[in-house]
Amino acid sequence: MSAIEFKAPGPGVWELEQTHFGRPATRYVGEIFPPFLSKGFGEGTKRYGLLLDTLKMRTVNDFIYGKFCPVGAPEGAKGPPPKFMFKLITWLHPEIRRRIKTGPMVFEKKLWREDMKRWDEHYKPDSIARNSRLQKADIARLSDADFLKYLVEIRDNACEMIFRHHIFTIPSSFPVGHFLAQTRSWTGLSSGEILGLLKGAAPISRGIAAREFEGVQAALADAGIKADAYRGKPGHEVLEELKSKNGVGEALQQFLDVVGYRLVSGYDISEKYALEMPDMLLKTIFDGAADKQNRKAEFEKNRDALRAKVPESSRAKFDELLEEARFIHRLRDERGMFNDLWGTGLVRRAVLEAGRRLQESGVLPDAALAINANHDELVALLKGEKNPSVEELKRRQEWRDTKTIADAPPFLGGTPSGPPPVEWLPQKARANAMAVDTIIREIFDVSTKKAAAKTVEGIPVHPGVYEGTVRIVSGPKDFDRLQQGDVLVARNTGPAFNVVLPLLGAIVTDRGGQLSHAAIVAREYGIPAVVGTRDATTTFPDGARVRVNGDKGLVELLS
Repeated sequence: MSAIEFKAPGPGVWELEQTHFGRPATRYVGEIFPPFLSKGFGEGTKRYGLLLDTLKMRTVNDFIYGKFCPVGAPEGAKGPPPKFMFKLITWLHPEIRRRIKTGPMVFEKKLWREDMKRWDEHYKPDSIARNSRLQKADIARLSDADFLKYLVEIRDNACEMIFRHHIFTIPSSFPVGHFLAQTRSWTGLSSGEILGLLKGAAPISRGIAAREFEGVQAALADAGIKADAYRGKPGHEVLEELKSKNGVGEALQQFLDVVGYRLVSGYDISEKYALEMPDMLLKTIFDGAADKQNRKAEFEKNRDALRAKVPESSRAKFDELLEEARFIHRLRDERGMFNDLWGTGLVRRAVLEAGRRLQESGVLPDAALAINANHDELVALLKGEKNPSVEELKRRQEWRDTKTIADAPPFLGGTPSGPPPVEWLPQKARANAMAVDTIIREIFDVSTKKAAAKTVEGIPVHPGVYEGTVRIVSGPKDFDRLQQGDVLVARNTGPAFNVVLPLLGAIVTDRGGQLSHAAIVAREYGIPAVVGTRDATTTFPDGARVRVNGDKGLVELLS
């Protein structure tokens, strides 16, 4: 590690991305993720009248770093200028003036409702159609020339899916941030107490294929098929056998068509898609519990209790903001499920097929090494070129296998000072800024509390106390070890983790706040969760028993 130098990838302060990537990125994703995230995110900030231009991202030694770029700020800015200068800029800068003028219109038009319509009527069905068509391709049977064309198409599709995901980053969260900021000012309650009212508003967070999952379980029950009949058999053989059974095969195939090629444990092509983990799928199908909660009654009870704490004069506004937050909330996970988690999973399938062909031709000793090449390198190898070498691909593999974000500096180029105080902003820009600042804080927050020995303290997400076995999940290799009732302990989670939610008793993460993906899925599934603990993955050994206290935000080692 001492020979590796970390330099800022440009002027300004760059922060290590620790919520979505726990390890160095592959060269493939490291090239396509940053520019298309920035492009999509920037469209959203402009549309919502934010004085934040975009989020720029770059790779440094394959680790991903990012910096928020305010409108009108110089490239090397490490914080806002003095108050007088800041106010002068907001008066004179034409783009800042335009965005400030846009700010109130966002609320007047409820712009997010237009964006939800765009999502439901255009982007979502079109993304499903694009990914479905690419998924149906029998890529193993394509000629070499047609496969090269497919590689270009699948790369371009992944870029578009990343872009589409981040077009909706601001609209998917803006009403939630506004509701949270306003309700806190009215009640003084914590974010966790308020965000519990979003439970039930994002059914996709309970499982991308919740309906299909329940269909498989019903078909198995009708056929009298139980897990015991298949214990000890290889998972892929069991799935094939079940597909052949009348009444079960169709339901199972419908489930697999939905979940099969979505990445499960992360956002990179180094992660696995669900079909690569047949044992995990079978545990979920046989042992997982379907969701049976009475969400409507629970929501109404909690809403009424919280509403009573809002000043009477503000209750009508509270009702309106809550309705808008619940209306938009499903978009948060849907934009990933139907866009890049699916599109990037299909990239992984194609890259592994490229690796298979390169192994057959004697270029690679192991097909999985292809994961370490970028798109252009893969194409070159398939055309007979010898660069990158096998040794270089192995070096990249070892780097990703042995390094984590603990091996990279949290900041490059200095330390950021944070956004300007909201009171510096013109009145028309304040509500928009507060909404987004609240969201950013609640997504990336971590606890600063110190816990006793053999205990971690984090942010309580969903109430309840649960005792169970720790299962440390650091990557795809760990998913098959999950058993019913385990406590998932991970650095972070993503939306696709919900394929294993029916197995889990509780969730604990090192990173993320009340609006992280782990918090959303735990809330939706109604299981105790503590997030942002900083070091749960290094405090508890795999297989240990812990008590997860979702009321107090504590996780204690029992044995």
